[in-house]
Amino acid sequence: MTDERFALAAEQWMDTIFRVAYSYTRSREDADDVTQDVLLQLYRTEKDFRSEEHVKRWLIRCTINRCKTLFRSPWRRHESLEDYAESLGFEQADYTALFLAVMRLEKHYRVPLYLHYYEGYTVKEIAQLLSLPENTVSSRLHRARAKLKQDLTEE
Repeated sequence: MTDERFALAAEQWMDTIFRVAYSYTRSREDADDVTQDVLLQLYRTEKDFRSEEHVKRWLIRCTINRCKTLFRSPWRRHESLEDYAESLGFEQADYTALFLAVMRLEKHYRVPLYLHYYEGYTVKEIAQLLSLPENTVSSRLHRARAKLKQDLTEE
């Protein structure tokens, strides 16, 4: 990969990598580390990408794999969600409540929810990215929406 092509890809996909990593780890520092590791992996790869969508899928898959590796690390850090939500500075209190409710979900609900609603992937595409059956992804999305509805109506 040329330096120019890497710079363009890094600029274009850095936020996506960070958001996927953060939704997986719930730690800004860990998400930063994962983002850096994945971008280094992109820089070093000899893979010939067919399209921008291929690059995006490859980066998301690498991000998920790196997050899984990170969870096995004994040095993993934890950060308060409320502190991080405050630093984001949402315009409306409803957005902060929604962010906190989503981040309180278990990761097997959080990640498909993020990929579906924020990145715009279909159930089939999420199933491929996460190496899960389509019915499992559908069930997790359904359960995540139900849990969010319950949590947000209780508040």
